[in-house]
This record gives sequence, C-alpha cells and structure tokens, in this order.
Amino acid sequence: MQITSLEIYKIKPRWLFLKINTDEGISGWGELISGTRTETVAAGAREIGNHIIGKDPRQIEDIWQELYRFFFRGGPVEMTIISGIEMALWDIKGKFYNLPVYEFLGGKARDKIKVYSWIGGDRPSDVAKEALDRKAKGFQAVKMNGTEELHYVDSFRKIQAVLDRVQSIREAVGFDLEIGVDFHGRLHKPMAKVLAKELEQFRPMFIEEPVLPENNEALREIANHTSIPIATGERSYTRWGFKGIFNSGAVDIIQPDVALAGGILEGKKIAAMAEAFDIAVAPHAPYGPIALAATLQLDVCTPNVFIQEQSLGIHYNQGFDLLDFVKNKELFQYKDGFVDIPLKPGLGIEIDENFVKQISIDGLKWTNPKWRNYDGTFAEW
Repeated sequence: MQITSLEIYKIKPRWLFLKINTDEGISGWGELISGTRTETVAAGAREIGNHIIGKDPRQIEDIWQELYRFFFRGGPVEMTIISGIEMALWDIKGKFYNLPVYEFLGGKARDKIKVYSWIGGDRPSDVAKEALDRKAKGFQAVKMNGTEELHYVDSFRKIQAVLDRVQSIREAVGFDLEIGVDFHGRLHKPMAKVLAKELEQFRPMFIEEPVLPENNEALREIANHTSIPIATGERSYTRWGFKGIFNSGAVDIIQPDVALAGGILEGKKIAAMAEAFDIAVAPHAPYGPIALAATLQLDVCTPNVFIQEQSLGIHYNQGFDLLDFVKNKELFQYKDGFVDIPLKPGLGIEIDENFVKQISIDGLKWTNPKWRNYDGTFAEW
C-alpha cells in the first residue's frame, strides 16, 4: 500500500481537515490547528505532504521521524502539520486491519471516558445559569474562562469578579459539578499567586495556564501558594517540549493537544512520561470532530487520562457543529457526562465527505481577539 495524494479542506470557523489517499482505496482523515495562520498551515501541509507520497502509510513511526527530524524542527505550524498527517495515517492503518487505533496502543484501559463542557464564553458571564444547564444535561464537570484581561498588577476588583463568578456556580449547583478555571495565560505571576490562593475556598478541579507557557518557571512559585491542582500544556509539543514541565514538579495535570503535540502516538508517549511523574492527563481538544475522535483513541488506552475536553457548544465554534460532519453521530453522544468507547476501525469516525466538500472555502481567515489593558498596553487573549 502506498500514499498517492493529500487533500486539504478549510472549514469555518477555524478548522483544517486533511485527507490522505492510498492506491488501495483506503483513505484517512486528520485535523490541523489553523489558529491565526490558516494559509500558512495549509501551504505547509502540502509542502511537507510531498515527502510522504509513495510511502507505506502503515509505517507511522518511521514517517513521523522523517518529517520531524529536519535540521530546523518543531514550532506550532510544523507540529500541527505532522500531527494531522499522523492522525490520518492511523486512520488508514486501523481501517486496513479493521481495528480501532487504541488496539495498536495497548487496548482498552477503561470502560468510558468522562468529558466536560465549556460555559461562560470568552468574557465570562452568566456562568451559574449555564452550569445549571450542563448539570441538567448530565455533565459532571464544566470549565470556564476565569477572567478577562489583567495587567501585571491589577485591581483587586477584578480578582473579586473571578471569585464571585466561581462562587455563583457553587451556590447554584453545590459540589455536584467539578469546575475547571482556565486563565488562558492571561495572568502574570503577581496576580496568579493571589488568585490561586483566593480560589481555594471553592475547591476547583484545577486552574489552567495561570501563566503563559514561556513563563512556566513561575508555576513552581504559584504552586507554593495553593493546594489547587495546576494544569498546563495545550501549547506545548513533543515529549521534549514537556520535559521541563515534568521536571519542575509544579504541574499536576498536563493537557497535550493531539492536533499539535505530534499526533496520537506522541500523545501516548507524553502521557506515559507523565504517568512516571504521577501526573494526570486531560487532553486539550476544543476544535473539530476529527481531532476529538483522534483524542478519544488516546483516552481509551491511557490510564492517567481522567477527563476530556470537547467543543460541543463552545463559545468560539460559531458556525457548524461537530455532528454536522459525521455519519455515525453516536460517536459524540454524551451520557451522564461520559462518552462511550469508540468501536469502529481507525479513528472511529465516518466523515460526511460530500458535506465537507460542500462547505469548504478558500481564503479562510480566523484571528483571536486583540485585547488591551486599561492603559493601552497589549493584553493576552
């Protein structure tokens, strides 16, 4: 079996789908993170994809090594391309042998996968009302953005606003829902220390990205100010990119993104490293259906995964829903806050290719909001 061609589809709001075809008529799907560089990622996928034409798609490790080990390596653009290609290769291999991907990676380590739901939007509000809605839908955990923009040192009024929002959830649902508080790297160390300590009273499930990943050395000091588990890692890639996180001893939960970190097998390697450090895994997956399907394959065979992000109803997926793209819609049906183990071969997903072709567009542009602090200085989104 040989790879014959690659196809790229650009989908609103910010998704890039990749299809790899073979001479035996078996095709596989992957998903790339376009972020704010859609055309760059798409062009890079075509360029890097030329290196795999004619290769046996089942030789996944060897292909990964060849694509990764250029003299200049890494970076989010290159790694999301490699990740998307790797997903598609696993999809092909699973279909060829009529097995789900997780059967190649040790088999099932669980009976079901716990998921959480986003609430509150980009600038969080009405979180109590949304938490009640998710509880009624059977979810056992939610995640919310913690704050809007914050300066290096800012007003305690903004700290209090975060506390009031989290308190409103606890008053509405008690401890029936676990709460993840995502700071999205919007904090700097001085305010992160304050918030980490003040939030303890509400017993959140974790606080996420209290500082930007380039400031991960600050996590050690933040950890010394709180008993709340600290999560990070959605912007990191490859096992080498996670070494410093593990060695710091400050992080309790890592959040590798299968569509960025290097793919399914690389995610498995990262999770195995985390297990050796007694660190939990909660994979990042706020994108489209292919990335989530690939991540579920990792979840099934990885014992230190304890919960999974998913993007149904997420605030910035305005446009199409995950279920619009798949024929086997049962894959993303959540029951009492869990999703069933996928059983179909490959990634377990049946893409409605006609629908994908119908809605794919050229010139897809998406950019994250540009925020400013009260004095005009640039703020993290």
